Amino acid sequence: MNIKTMKKNILYVAILLMAGSLLTTSCIGSFALFNKYEKWQCNMSGSKILNGIVGFILQPICAPVCGVVDALVLNTIEFWSGNNPLSASVTREVLGSDGRLYAITKTSKGYQITDPEGVKTMLTHNEETDTWSLTLNGETRELFRFKEDGTIEAIMKNGQVITVTNDESGLQAMREAVWDDNCFAMN
Repeated sequence: MNIKTMKKNILYVAILLMAGSLLTTSCIGSFALFNKYEKWQCNMSGSKILNGIVGFILQPICAPVCGVVDALVLNTIEFWSGNNPLSASVTREVLGSDGRLYAITKTSKGYQITDPEGVKTMLTHNEETDTWSLTLNGETRELFRFKEDGTIEAIMKNGQVITVTNDESGLQAMREAVWDDNCFAMN
């Protein structure tokens, strides 16, 4: 092997190591595609053995492809926009205290709750003001805001503002301040 070929090989190895180091840092994104693939692969059947066999076959192909797509495309979008396109809308069905099933969809700015009749309620987070708002039937009302000193301001339906600490005693203070279950409901 001549010197030119050795230098070229060393350069290729250095480039590969540098590129590989980018893929191993977690500070560049959530790697949502790879995590979804991993979750699917581990839970695709009730048999751990079957999951392992399929994973052994697909791992050499799917894991690198998911990692590269995450690192180069999805995590870049997440870095610049603040939202990963794959994790924007996840829907789960939740059994409410009334015994009915509600569909809760995670959106890029909060949650959309759909009741069994199809009525949609939005819980939206405003990052600039660090507030959460409720939207129902086209009417939006601020529920609470996080303050810089660590306290929380809760806005009741009668307009009263209660400031509580962000701990168990603050939760108890809120419970005492609002006795009925509909303190945040729209009129």
